[in-house]
Amino acid sequence: MTDVTGSTVGVLGGTGPQGEGLALRWARAGIDVVIGSRSVERAEAAAASLREEAGVDRVRGLDNAGCAEAADIVLVAVPWEGHGDLLESLRDQLIGKIVIDCVNPLGFDKQGPFALPVEEGSAAQQAEKLLPESRVTAAFHHVSAVHLVDLSIDEMATDVLVLGDDRDATDQVRALADVIPGMRGVYGGRLRNAHQVEAFTANLIAINRRYKAHAGIRVTDV
Repeated sequence: MTDVTGSTVGVLGGTGPQGEGLALRWARAGIDVVIGSRSVERAEAAAASLREEAGVDRVRGLDNAGCAEAADIVLVAVPWEGHGDLLESLRDQLIGKIVIDCVNPLGFDKQGPFALPVEEGSAAQQAEKLLPESRVTAAFHHVSAVHLVDLSIDEMATDVLVLGDDRDATDQVRALADVIPGMRGVYGGRLRNAHQVEAFTANLIAINRRYKAHAGIRVTDV
């Protein structure tokens, strides 16, 4: 398996629940993490909190451009509404970097969650279009933020579908999933298949609301 322990992972949206939770788990697993935010002060405050929670001194905070520049692999965990503008503004800093898009374009109404149409096909494909010189992948859509930040849960019993067109990039992202105890990265196909992975999050939210759970996914016979 690919070794990513020497990599630095940047988390754009690291002050939100999903980004914060993954940053926390990666830091505990020995990965250097950079939290990105529009505000350096907010990013460093989040990093300080994560250092205390993780019990390690390997998390720092920078503005979004600094985060993208400093990292080898960058997770995009921002609200869908600001996804395109943020990535377009960071095109130069993300050249040559592995970009992991975990954004789910969803809407909510009285009937519950539903997938939003995306002109490019998916959030990940929008990222690919905006970042032509980056190595775009899609992953970590279905991981419970509640479970990630709850360190009383020793193992994250879930699989992570990893999609992309660059074999080495998807292997590195799978390895990032594997460093978190109990989590497993599973190749899920080409980036053009990201839409149904993003959209399935609406089904998981509906399941979790109905059963008062924090469900993830497991792939059998692999």
